[in-house]
Amino acid sequence: MVDENKHGQLKMLAVDDLPAGEVLIRSSYSSLNYKDALAATGHPGVARNLPHVPGVDVVGVVETSDDDRYRPGDRVFVTGYELGAPRWGGWSEKVRVPADWVVPLPEEISDTQVMAIGTAGFTAAQCVTSLQLHGITPDRGEILVTGATGGVGSIALALLSKLGYTTVAVTGKAERHEQLRRWGAERVISREQLDTDSDKPLLKSAWAGAVDTVGGKTLATVIKQLAHRGCVAACGNVGGVELPLTVFPFILRGVTLDGIDSAQCPRGDRMQIWERMFGPWQLPELESRTERVPLSQIDRSVQEILAGKVTGRIIVDTTA
Repeated sequence: MVDENKHGQLKMLAVDDLPAGEVLIRSSYSSLNYKDALAATGHPGVARNLPHVPGVDVVGVVETSDDDRYRPGDRVFVTGYELGAPRWGGWSEKVRVPADWVVPLPEEISDTQVMAIGTAGFTAAQCVTSLQLHGITPDRGEILVTGATGGVGSIALALLSKLGYTTVAVTGKAERHEQLRRWGAERVISREQLDTDSDKPLLKSAWAGAVDTVGGKTLATVIKQLAHRGCVAACGNVGGVELPLTVFPFILRGVTLDGIDSAQCPRGDRMQIWERMFGPWQLPELESRTERVPLSQIDRSVQEILAGKVTGRIIVDTTA
């Protein structure tokens, strides 16, 4: 297994170096998320102590288990919890975790399929579930998806399209408009078309609901543009952590801002989401949209995702 130190160099670790836990997994794949890139570059809010091993997702085979629910040879995966932040994560040949974090992998789902979903897809599914729970049905109007070329945004588009919603994708990548339409967007708008500089407390109603992966001024603008009783599921902060708003969207239009926390999602809710993603919400086309990168060559992809140049999902081959 490997560990990336603060100088960006890889070094070997022993199994005894791994954190405590009941289940030892021999990994096959992980994935690359924005949080992983922050961890890989030593961001103190994610990698609290160095050395650190990134990777908020992992899939593989149980090697040893002190918990009766899992036996050697079982195919399993883990997403979220403290994996990869602050606990050592999935960018390793072997990963040791608490048994309660482990999810059995259905026989019909491949390792690469579940990592193509990963935390990003799990988060997207939670966002879509949030809209449904708040009564946002397809007949209510358009659903806005910000950061649409990213892992969460692209999967949210696909899920919403599959469920019959009309979606509008927001992106700063003009060259990706046609790709976003293929992924499920009815239409695509640029970042500049969102009036993020307006200081008005309310803007013209435009969206029945939204999935926001950006935060900051973008999220504030989306809230101001929600229709009456609209809902935005918010799950990101790449655009900033401040939210310049008044209470007017909430008390005059009755809108809802629903925060999505994937890492600490309760196990019962977590299992329901995975049942949907492996069942009626399954996206067979998702794996073909992913890029597979060897762990030994992950540095370039880390820099690209931090620079906003990554589209879709990246799977990390932890055996290469």
